[in-house]
Amino acid sequence: MKKKLELNAAYQPKTFVFHDEKKVAEIISRYPAGRQMSAIMPLLDLAQRQVGEEGANASPPYGGWIPRAAMDKIAEIVGVAPMKVYEVATFYSMYNLAPVGKYLVQVCTTTPCWLCGSAKIVEAMEKNLGLHCGESTKDGLFTTMEVECLGACANAPMVQINDDFYEDLTPESMNSILDSLKKGVVPKPGPQNGRNKAEAVGGSCTLKKVV
Repeated sequence: MKKKLELNAAYQPKTFVFHDEKKVAEIISRYPAGRQMSAIMPLLDLAQRQVGEEGANASPPYGGWIPRAAMDKIAEIVGVAPMKVYEVATFYSMYNLAPVGKYLVQVCTTTPCWLCGSAKIVEAMEKNLGLHCGESTKDGLFTTMEVECLGACANAPMVQINDDFYEDLTPESMNSILDSLKKGVVPKPGPQNGRNKAEAVGGSCTLKKVV
């Protein structure tokens, strides 16, 4: 999965300021003197969440991403060349480096999910939203992408939407989730078939009583 990076695009803002200076200071304080560079990752996350909060109520809405100006500001804060921050931001897939929709739908299609029907989940999502995986809706609500394993193999097939995992999906439950989000209602994350977390589908069958 390769995410878009356009450092000089027209949508890039000229400046960036962290709203929560106390939070920035708290993040910096987690690391010993002279090791402020270790704060790059949490500061990138903080910037992405700030942009997402701003975009949630914008018209059209948009989701969390990290502008070049934010990366430059982080480099200034921790005292490194901007390239050092770019290197981190481009390496880790959880950082979005271009605008995304309010709801970022990441569909796992790695082997366990594929064996459990992820292709049908992708098909349902594309039909529901009227796009191809990797595209965004014109209203700014959804961006979709295919991703590698998200570590919920026991609950395949699954998707991650923003910070939440939706597991044990069927085309019907995928449609229901998307329809709820269109109405501004965030469905309960986790298994969508009633199972308890990653417990066996048939329910607990061992360690039921103390011997």
